[in-house]
Amino acid sequence: MLWSVLIAVAGAFTLALGSALQERDAVRAPGKKVARAGFLLHLLRQPRWLIGSGAAVLGACLHLVALSGAPLTIIQPIGVTGLLFAIVLSTLFNHQRVSAWQVTAGVAVMAGLVGLLWLFPHGAETPVMRVGTALTLAGAALGLGLAVYLTAHWTPSGARALLLALAGGAAMGTTSGLARVIAANTVGDWTDLFGWLTPLAVLTAVFGALLMQNAYRTGHFAAAYATLLITDPVVGVGIGALLLGEGVPETTAAQAAAAGFAALAIAGTIALARTRHRNPEALEAGGPVRSGARTRTR
Repeated sequence: MLWSVLIAVAGAFTLALGSALQERDAVRAPGKKVARAGFLLHLLRQPRWLIGSGAAVLGACLHLVALSGAPLTIIQPIGVTGLLFAIVLSTLFNHQRVSAWQVTAGVAVMAGLVGLLWLFPHGAETPVMRVGTALTLAGAALGLGLAVYLTAHWTPSGARALLLALAGGAAMGTTSGLARVIAANTVGDWTDLFGWLTPLAVLTAVFGALLMQNAYRTGHFAAAYATLLITDPVVGVGIGALLLGEGVPETTAAQAAAAGFAALAIAGTIALARTRHRNPEALEAGGPVRSGARTRTR
């Protein structure tokens, strides 16, 4: 299990690096505040975004490898370490300074989420998921995401970042739950990789990516990434605990502690959403500046 933990940490850093690179082109891409699916086609022509996507895919693959050797309730909290990586990398790329407030809020999110998820029992049995259950999960994630996507045009940038990241994180968390089943069963029989769960996981992952790129587009990268890192593992661990038999905290004290850690993580995310450190190229009105334009940061 030690190797799974180390691989998960490497995956968290690589995913954070990829997301920070993606944010720069997501902000600069033409289109409305909430871009359509063609927005992804534009990004596919941007070399830096492709490099970032490659890093993100590598991070996701490392995450899947880690999931094949350990349960969701152990691997998912480790991914939270990517939050501080992402904050530092994004501010460096945008020629800004990392404030003590950002670091404090990021640590609060990390501590809250790790504490919350660590309280869950760590079962390691090979998971099984029925077709109806998987379709219901994917349908719920896609339906929530579509509702947020269609209404996000009318929300302020800070709230828009959180809502899009919340829906994107739910889609990614659903993907993690499906991927846990795929990865664990593939260890015993590699042909399970080509089962019916795989295209369903790919669909939720692509839709989640569209939502997250639009969340990065608002310029509130730290808040969006923090929301992703909360929603993804909470949904994933919820699936593991309630549907895959990995268990939930049993004692009243453990449940109360879990609620406290959850409140800490939420407070840290709200603090990041209200920070003044925003990508200078993300405009409140009129969309982002063109890729060739220059902006100055304070």
